[in-house]
Amino acid sequence: QVQLRESGGGLVQAGGSLRLSCAASGRTISGYAVGWFRQAPGEEREFVAAIDWAGGTYYADSVRGRSTISRDNAKKLVYLQMNSLKPEDTAVYYCAVNRVLTVVATEYDYWGQGTQVTVSS
Repeated sequence: QVQLRESGGGLVQAGGSLRLSCAASGRTISGYAVGWFRQAPGEEREFVAAIDWAGGTYYADSVRGRSTISRDNAKKLVYLQMNSLKPEDTAVYYCAVNRVLTVVATEYDYWGQGTQVTVSS
């Protein structure tokens, strides 16, 4: 079992930055991929970014160039640095763990409770 807890969300003005953290407890996640997803009110959960066990990364077009995902396996932490934030980035952000890197939310086995990100215009 893996437990995940997101933190770092908040209210920020457009153009600002936030760093989200995903802390894992329980079994190690060093051999797993970790993804970030987001869900705005009335919308489906959408892929944001993911990092595989070797550090390979993949980003959604909507955040590519503005966001960086990274991991610290020793600390069981995964980060999502988001810059140049836009009002359309407003959502609850979730981290999730899976064996392989995928953009499909239903393929992830473990999920956190989410952290709210609100970007004001």
